[in-house]
Amino acid sequence: MKILILINDAPYGTEKAYNALRIANQLNKDHETVEVRIFLMADAANCAVADQTTPNGYYNIERMLKLSLNKGAKVKICGSCAEARGLKNAKLVEGAEISTLAELTNWVVDSDKVLVF
Repeated sequence: MKILILINDAPYGTEKAYNALRIANQLNKDHETVEVRIFLMADAANCAVADQTTPNGYYNIERMLKLSLNKGAKVKICGSCAEARGLKNAKLVEGAEISTLAELTNWVVDSDKVLVF
């Protein structure tokens, strides 16, 4: 099974990205045969920025995204969304890659389930 998790919200300020990555990581943990795909759009493009620093005791989206990648999830970032937010040359989490809307639509068509946050 292929599950696409589409995240639109910023990494901090709401808990949508946090909850989306919680689900992704639980899927990776409990269902090894499931292919998890994460696509970051709009303000969620910031989720893939490297070297995030958060206060002690506060969740860190970068660490959660790295855990997803280490467990085999594929992570793509909307290129035009990243460019609009000044992330074109930003250091990104290793394994996350800039992508296109065309690639997202291919993932949508090819996925068994799509979760939107």
